[in-house]
Amino acid sequence: MGNCCSDVGGGMTAIGGTAPSTSTSNQNDAADWYFKSHGIHGIFSQIELSFSATNLRDRDVFSKSDPMVVVYIQERDGAFTEVFRTEVVLNSLNPTWITKYTITYQFEIVQILLFRVFDVDTQFHNVEVKMLKLEEQQSLGEASCALSEIVSKPNRSLTLDLVQREESVPSTHSQHRGKFTVHAEECFSSKTTAEMTLKCLNLESKDLFSKSDPFLVISKVVESGMSIPVCKTEVSKNDLNPTWKPVFLNIQQVGSKDSPLVIECFNFNSNGKHDLIGKVQKSLADLEKLHTGREGENLFLPTPVGHDNQNKALRSKLFVEKYSETVQYTFLDYLAAGFELNFMVAIDFTASNGNPRLPDSLHYIDPSGRLNAYQKAIYEVGEVLQFYDADKRFPAWGFGARPIDGPVSHCFNLNGSSNYCEVEGIRGIMMAYTSALFNVSLAGPTLFGHVINRAAMIASQSLANDAKKYFVLLIITDGVITDLQETKDALVKASDLPLSILIVGVGGADFKEMEILDADKGERLESSTGRVASRDIVQFVPFRDVQNGPSVVQELLAELPSQFLAYMRSREIKPCS
Repeated sequence: MGNCCSDVGGGMTAIGGTAPSTSTSNQNDAADWYFKSHGIHGIFSQIELSFSATNLRDRDVFSKSDPMVVVYIQERDGAFTEVFRTEVVLNSLNPTWITKYTITYQFEIVQILLFRVFDVDTQFHNVEVKMLKLEEQQSLGEASCALSEIVSKPNRSLTLDLVQREESVPSTHSQHRGKFTVHAEECFSSKTTAEMTLKCLNLESKDLFSKSDPFLVISKVVESGMSIPVCKTEVSKNDLNPTWKPVFLNIQQVGSKDSPLVIECFNFNSNGKHDLIGKVQKSLADLEKLHTGREGENLFLPTPVGHDNQNKALRSKLFVEKYSETVQYTFLDYLAAGFELNFMVAIDFTASNGNPRLPDSLHYIDPSGRLNAYQKAIYEVGEVLQFYDADKRFPAWGFGARPIDGPVSHCFNLNGSSNYCEVEGIRGIMMAYTSALFNVSLAGPTLFGHVINRAAMIASQSLANDAKKYFVLLIITDGVITDLQETKDALVKASDLPLSILIVGVGGADFKEMEILDADKGERLESSTGRVASRDIVQFVPFRDVQNGPSVVQELLAELPSQFLAYMRSREIKPCS
């Protein structure tokens, strides 16, 4: 069983089942893991795009245009690569194309799409569309957008103006080219998830000096007859009558409710060679019947080929203590229902960054236009998140500096205002940051608690107003924080709010304490009063490798959709509510 655990830590963790938790309030760890690992959180969702247009130009003399759409995607180097062509719709200036383009939506990157509409000449109507030479067809216009612009629209439809290539800057004198509409649908045949609590009675002891340490592996049976593991429980130590924590199975993942599943019970061994205690083969429908009838199913052991009885029935029995089915909504479901991600940023202005007027400072503004690490972090994270914020007005703060004629502040408005903290767009953040460098004196120490509490206050006010908003605070810092416990207290309190915090470490400092704040590296945060965070809301990434490509930003943003979903599920907030 290569997919089973090979150590105690691994044995106590679920593949798609239940992970151990330091908090009784976090009973959905297993579901979080399942949805995260199978793309259901929105990071790698399959999206089907369909296209239509209105009021296209008529390029034919004796009939209307015969339009076709060609789709391109922008590569890392900025070049566009053709990825798809629709069919040709004959004699129409208001076409709706039937063929659809399927693309993998990735939340953490900006996916730029280009759509070009061509009028296919009559002489080419019998030629397969993929064989058509585009230079021989007449252009009816083009439009471009980010995929995130489409999926973040409440109805997942975006209408764009078609322009000619030479009309990159449309003028009041440009000719009307028509409208192009692209609509997105998430490709899911089922969002229904079965939750089950399984237990066994009278298991055989496989250990000499103690009872067995059993765990279950659930596998689906594919057409070839091979079993593919899809779910695993935790290990129940020294127990012959174990009841495991709930496991979650997406019905689409296993095929259907009638698809065969193999449930195997193993005795855990730290050397990775787990002993098979027994197994059963049942579908989800069968397991539901076991629960309804409160009946148990005997485990069996396969016997060597050639024996009359190939399955040896055992005294051990499997019971289904709980069985229920629920709809698990996806990240994109919430976006379609009008939920927003609101971007906020806090910038470290402590003296350890160095004099901003000197080239070796982390805050140095290069006259050549080359971005420093702070600017690069703001731009690259903001570039992704801006599409999910309707008004694109972003709260922006600084900390660790002394404003003109004032004491050191650990949360001041980046725009210099004493009344409001918002700026217009990513460009507004960049301008306010540059301006602040000439209007404050770098000081210290490095304190996070103030800005986290400020962001939490905004999130709390939004929650009280039942707004469909989830907040994302980006903190960019060069050093080690000096209010670690106060920061932990603020984060534990904020874990109950619609808020995630992204921390980017710039420069060459030792960021070990930052990793403590990120629950990926260990147990959940605990406050000074002993309260444990209700969920993980922090993602920390050092930005040292920022010159090597977009991987740092992708890593920083990767957990955000699953943190968003964890919050929505913990509050039982549905997209339609």
